Amino acid sequence: MQIAGSVAVVTGAASGLGLATTKALVAAGASVVIVDLPTSDGKQVAEDLGVAFSPGDVTSEDDIAAALDTAQERGPLRIAVNCAGVPDAARVVGKHGPFPLATFRKVVEVNLIGTFNVIRLAAERISSTDEIDGERGVIVNTASIAAFDGRSARPRTRRPRAAWSA
Repeated sequence: MQIAGSVAVVTGAASGLGLATTKALVAAGASVVIVDLPTSDGKQVAEDLGVAFSPGDVTSEDDIAAALDTAQERGPLRIAVNCAGVPDAARVVGKHGPFPLATFRKVVEVNLIGTFNVIRLAAERISSTDEIDGERGVIVNTASIAAFDGRSARPRTRRPRAAWSA
């Protein structure tokens, strides 16, 4: 995939992996539109990196369509990278009762449905671009290493073992 001269959209780009991805794409010569929540540092990040910021929520069809419109003002969309995600770790049942269903629903909505929302809308735009060397574009989906390592709901503390005597 030719990055130089391509237009890219990166979600979750105001921090972490999204920010690092944006920096790498800019360094490789892409024109980037970053998407992150309006309450994020996205506006400042965009100013610092010389990219466009489209405030939005990946679960909103309208917000993602607006971000893709902003990208297409710069040229045909060829790259979409999904880095937006929310972590939340908890025990199914803890000291204060069961894990809140609303919290779990939000994690699924952002991490799964939001990712799919970006995929489907970006794929439609990318599929209408002209091929370059047999390629139209690429969509990259990321995930946290926590998917494999997991996270504890709370830090474990070591308790001293009781001394047993015979």
